[in-house]
Amino acid sequence: MDIPTLLQHFRTHDAPLVLSRGGDLAWDDAELHRSARLSDPEGYALLALVPGALPWQRARVLLCTLAASQDGLDERTRATLAKVTRALMFGLPPAYAVTALLALRRLRVNHKHATRAVVAFVLEHPEADALIEARRSALVDCFEHALGRATARGCARLIAEGDTGSGRLRRSLLRFSSEPAAAIGRVRALYAPGTYGAVAPQEPPAPLDQVGERPPIVTPTNRGDIAATLVHLYRGGPAAELRPALAGYVAEAARGLPRLAGHVAVVLDTSGSMRGYGDREWAVMSQAAALRLVLAEVCERLTVIETAEVCEPLTVIEAAEAAVETAEAVVEVAEGATDLAARLLDALDTRPDLVVIVTDGYENVLPGDLARVAATLPRAGVTTPVVLCQATFTAGDDLSLRDPAPQLPRRPFWHQDDFAGLLPWLFGHCAPGRDWIRTAMLSRLEARPEDGLEGRPEGRPEGGLEGRLEGGRT
Repeated sequence: MDIPTLLQHFRTHDAPLVLSRGGDLAWDDAELHRSARLSDPEGYALLALVPGALPWQRARVLLCTLAASQDGLDERTRATLAKVTRALMFGLPPAYAVTALLALRRLRVNHKHATRAVVAFVLEHPEADALIEARRSALVDCFEHALGRATARGCARLIAEGDTGSGRLRRSLLRFSSEPAAAIGRVRALYAPGTYGAVAPQEPPAPLDQVGERPPIVTPTNRGDIAATLVHLYRGGPAAELRPALAGYVAEAARGLPRLAGHVAVVLDTSGSMRGYGDREWAVMSQAAALRLVLAEVCERLTVIETAEVCEPLTVIEAAEAAVETAEAVVEVAEGATDLAARLLDALDTRPDLVVIVTDGYENVLPGDLARVAATLPRAGVTTPVVLCQATFTAGDDLSLRDPAPQLPRRPFWHQDDFAGLLPWLFGHCAPGRDWIRTAMLSRLEARPEDGLEGRPEGRPEGGLEGRLEGGRT
């Protein structure tokens, strides 16, 4: 399973699942999803929980996971898939989840785990009453396919006659529901006359991603707490107050994230263009330094190589306190030219598992040199993955002239909230990162008891870095 390709696809491919009137299901990336699921059913499903995945991609993962047989999977994997299924059903906008469940009918899927999931969605959704009023026909189709038309209608007839717990009703329906009383009332509503013009709920009851408020006007100090504190430090603010605050913000951002059992080398652009000028002074550099500080907390070993000529060529960050001191010292070295190619070779000399180039994209020492070196590495037998993280001022920056190595995997970032999706994408390029992503997503899943197999989902994730990916540090 190609994790970087999948994560990039999940983040960018927003084509909907299409169910035609004739019953055909159309989705242009079906083979990509099916092959990924076949290679690693659990890992594939967990990737849908990575912050930033698009709703239609999560709907595809929900469909693939429910449509596939679980024969040969152990109980632990089945339990994880059930939790992911529940998280996706209640973490998606209802219309997306309904489309995926209707697609099961078109594909004639009839697995027990799919039956449980469909019954849970139809009868246990927090907005089930409103959904039934607005999407009665679609939900009846899903419900009757899950149980079988004769069985579903037989249960509805028993309930209409006043049955609330006979052996037949328990065997056919109630054993699939954790709330028998609510299930009986909602089955009765499913087969009752509808209400014309009822409006279906649009928002997910338990969103998978926090929807943070992004500033309408971007400034150097409203792009996350870490970067804002660094800007104040770089501009000469009181270090005695700002440094403890900075350490606290970094610890909060990394709290709950597992440690990456590997060696990451960061080539950090500390040239004059990263410093900027005027109202934007220190904006880009502070965000790059913020990423560096979070990586120092998360990585077992982090090597940082700065491009500025006055810097020491190699700095090994082993503790958050040392990282804070180093980040503060950037104010003295953010000048000069950008020699990314030479620093990349220095980074590769440390034999890391992954090289991360953090830059604004301006290369003014032998422009094109980084691209030529990157293209030469495979021919020289270098297999270490190299990725480029592009620090920008806003999400709308024009990067057409700021791509120093088009062949390298690239991802921009401008706000601290971007780290939640950026870290899994980064680590997905190296072998130790696969276990990190799995651990982080499992922790995130376990931190969502409302999405488990028992009980109704309610509440929303809390915390900093997307709820620290909503997990506990392992």
